[in-house]
Amino acid sequence: MALNWPFMLLIVGGVLVVAIAIGVTIGLVRTSRRVTGGGAQLARAERLRALPSFSRAVRTRRIALSGILVLGALAVLSGGLAAARPMTAQTIQPVSTNRDIMLCLDVSGSMSEVDLEIIDVFENLLDGFEGERLGLTIFNSSPVQVFPLTDDYDFIREHLQSLRRSFDYTDSVPEHYSGTLNGPGASLIGDGLTACAMRFDHVEEERSRTIIFASDNEVNGASIVSVPEAAAFAKSMGVRVFAINPVAGKDATMTQELADAAALTGGKAYELRDATTVDDIVAEVQQQAATQLKGQVQIIWSDSPNLALAVLAVLSIGFVALMWRVRL
Repeated sequence: MALNWPFMLLIVGGVLVVAIAIGVTIGLVRTSRRVTGGGAQLARAERLRALPSFSRAVRTRRIALSGILVLGALAVLSGGLAAARPMTAQTIQPVSTNRDIMLCLDVSGSMSEVDLEIIDVFENLLDGFEGERLGLTIFNSSPVQVFPLTDDYDFIREHLQSLRRSFDYTDSVPEHYSGTLNGPGASLIGDGLTACAMRFDHVEEERSRTIIFASDNEVNGASIVSVPEAAAFAKSMGVRVFAINPVAGKDATMTQELADAAALTGGKAYELRDATTVDDIVAEVQQQAATQLKGQVQIIWSDSPNLALAVLAVLSIGFVALMWRVRL
């Protein structure tokens, strides 16, 4: 428990000064009454003082006055303690139970007609998730991470909408061009899939990891990593790949290669315009067991004057009761 000691001492000192002033005033008033002859005059008062009942009354009064003094002092201390705003610290470690999903989008020229539809699919996926962390990586001849894994869905929607606007080509350098044209060739699928698999954090932990990969698989150039090799790498990291093919049937060999790569990781391939694609992917992801990810330890301070106020209330009641009993 932490206290504002300077403030507490100031309050206690002020209350003590007021209490002393009140006590001195009462004493002066009582002395003045005795000096001026206030009250009834008794003859042979010494015989009255010798009575056992008188002695008991005096003793009772002294005890009551002592009690008033003690209760008053304790009440002052309790009041000062409450005024000092005692605080307690609580150490918590946030734990998020979720799954990790990396959205992976081919932004090559052959995909320009369907990328907006795929972004719509990505946004629709958000409606089916709750608590999952999502990231986005785009690629052409080189990959770029648009945003890392996060469960801030407003942040995710904002970036997806920004990426959508870049396909209007109103900027001199569209957003999806930045960093994705740093190598020879285009639509290097294997390199893109590998880069997405490497975007997962906490690799030392057993977690549910998924890549939702959208590409037409039309490779133009020599990739560093082939599609089968990229799929094998993803599998070794415990990542499942769900492929979305926007141009199914255009090239059966390419379509099958992407489907085989997804199947190797335990995932599946889906058609872009299939009415159940979004629901099926969400269902597949949620079938994987969610795991816990511990956040950074936090210390939370909060006011806790309740005990001091309760003690002050009890002491105040006792103080008033004794004051009434003694009738100062």
